[in-house]
Order: sequence, then C-alpha cells, then structure tokens
Amino acid sequence: MPQEMTAPVFRFAPSPNGALHLGHAYSALVTHDMARAAGGRFLLRIEDIDLTRARAEYEAQILDDLAWLGLEWGRPVRRQSEHFATYRQALDQLDALGVLYPCFATRKEIAQAVTSPAHPLDPDGAPLYPGLCKGLPEVAIETRKARGAPFALRLDMDKALALALERNGSPLTFTEIDGDRQEVIQADPARWGDAVIARKEVPTSYHLAVVVDDAIQGVSHVTRGRDLYAATDIHRLLQVLLGLPEPLYHHHRLITDAQGRKLAKSQRDTSLAALRADGLTPADIRRLVGQAI
Repeated sequence: MPQEMTAPVFRFAPSPNGALHLGHAYSALVTHDMARAAGGRFLLRIEDIDLTRARAEYEAQILDDLAWLGLEWGRPVRRQSEHFATYRQALDQLDALGVLYPCFATRKEIAQAVTSPAHPLDPDGAPLYPGLCKGLPEVAIETRKARGAPFALRLDMDKALALALERNGSPLTFTEIDGDRQEVIQADPARWGDAVIARKEVPTSYHLAVVVDDAIQGVSHVTRGRDLYAATDIHRLLQVLLGLPEPLYHHHRLITDAQGRKLAKSQRDTSLAALRADGLTPADIRRLVGQAI
C-alpha cells in the first residue's frame, strides 16, 4: 500500500544535460504547487548518472531558472552522481536475490538479433531484449569478465515477477492520484522484458536510481509527465524486491508544440533562459503552460 506520511514530500528531478524548457517548467510548477497545497516539502534532485552528458553549467542554469520562477526547495540538493556506492548496494541486494544476470551484448548485436518485424516492443517502442546472454554458463560469464568485457546487468523478469508476487501476496499495482481522485492501476512490468538495471559504464540505471533516491528522501508523491507512466511498472517491481515504500503517483499532461510533439532538449526547443531574455516573466510562463495562480 502507498506509504502514509504526515508531511508529504514531493520532488522535481531534472537531468543537467540541456536547458530547461516549458515542459520542465510545467512539471516543476505542478509539483511545487501540489506540495504547497498539501502542506508538504518540495525537493530538487539532480539526476546526473549520465556523466558523459551532464554539465555543471546546465545544473547552474537549472537552479537559476527555478529560482527565477519563484520556486523554493529543501536543501541539500541530492545529486545522483555522488551516490553510486548507494546504488551499488541496491544492486548487490538484487543480485543476492538471484534476479540479475550480466549482458555482454552490444546494441549492434541486439539489433542484428531482432530480425522479425513482429518482434514485440517495449513501451518506449524499442525491441524487447532477445535474450542473447540469458542463461550463459557461469564459466562463460567468468571468462568474459576476466577478459575485461563490458557488461550491463539485466533483470530476469520471470524470476523477478515470481519473487515479487510471493513477497507482495498479490499482483503489483500503483495508485494514481488526480486532485481528490485516486485510482489503483494494475502494473505490468513484463511488457518491459529483461530491462537494464545497471548500465555498462555506471553501476545503476534511471529505474534503480529513482526508486532508491525516492525511498532515501522519503518521497511520498511522485509527480512526473505521462511519458513516464509505463516506467512505474518497473519502479513498483523494484520497490517490492528491495523492500522500499510505495509512493503515490501523479502523471501530468505533457506540454507539446503546435504539431502535438512533446517538447524535448534533444530537439533544442526554446529554453526558459531564452524566453527570459525575450522579456517574459514568471507569470507569463505560468500562463503559457496553464498554471496561472
């Protein structure tokens, strides 16, 4: 069941790999306003496990943009890059449960193995992992490791689901909230296949770091965009396996352009800094995203 907390805790968790745009502003404002309405705390977390793309200047701009919007957050700010040892402990816990296995396959090898147009896709539209390294003999695994072959750690979904069902006593669900309305949703982690839980270059993934951080920070309400709705399947699975509390979830609408496309850093959509430079005010930003006070 979702955790009961006297002081609700909300968080906004951007990645410092680009400038914030209107979509980020909307998410931050929604989360901040929900925290204020609930008499709770608003936290800022910097999700910078991708060390190849994270930049200090982007983080500085994030802090400046949020302060300009009039938001206040609890200190200290949690930076994921400072907590790899914590994520490693969670990985060790999962490994001890027997639900992880090393995957040495490259993206090219995986793509070459997916030859059928009918191959199933995960919720993000990527082909499900075809199991190239699943069931490798222990000798083969140790030989490859000894040679220094890089590997990711994948979740054995069948084993993980069986163990989660045993521990939870019932199929996995999560609670979606929207104002005063609550709806219990059936989670479906199997549609993600054997998901990557630790990447080749870092001892974690978005999925693992998020659930560990939310538990450590006492987050009671996870507020994020609809594009992450399906990720909740994996997050609930990891929470049960790791014995972590279950937060409430609110997946808000996305801010889109005139063609209905979700705004994205990768598409270099207009940044908040650029809008500020053009003379827009925080009140203008609120009106643009439909969050006017």
